Amino acid sequence: MSIQSLDLTTEFPRSPRETLAGYVVAGRMLDKCRAVLAGTNGEYHFDCPLDNTFMSFAEIRADDFKNFVATGADDEAVADWITEHAKQRPQREIIQWNNSLRDRRISEMPIELQEFLEGYIPKNIPAGRVVRVWFDVYDIEEGRI
Repeated sequence: MSIQSLDLTTEFPRSPRETLAGYVVAGRMLDKCRAVLAGTNGEYHFDCPLDNTFMSFAEIRADDFKNFVATGADDEAVADWITEHAKQRPQREIIQWNNSLRDRRISEMPIELQEFLEGYIPKNIPAGRVVRVWFDVYDIEEGRI
């Protein structure tokens, strides 16, 4: 089975707002993981702080996820794998977690990420664009909003 990967040197991964297996971030993480496996990740990283936010909540390990993705599994198979391997939680808890990430302000993030974004935003976000929440950084930079 071959890995169907985006070339992240010329295109963007999914928005972190999009869901896979009912979780925000998971689809973007999958796009980056596939690109790393294919050597087309460019400046994108798998197992980064954003990915770790999802993996911590789901209680899955990056190596386990990457090994499964390396089989060439399509989105549906990866969604099924996440559903099977993620910590079982009530749907309400997943919805609440998704919405807490969608609405997370930079001031609510760990100081290490705040420090990083303090320099990253002025370098990578066009002047005059307002970053209201964390996910805006990705979607503004990648031209979705």
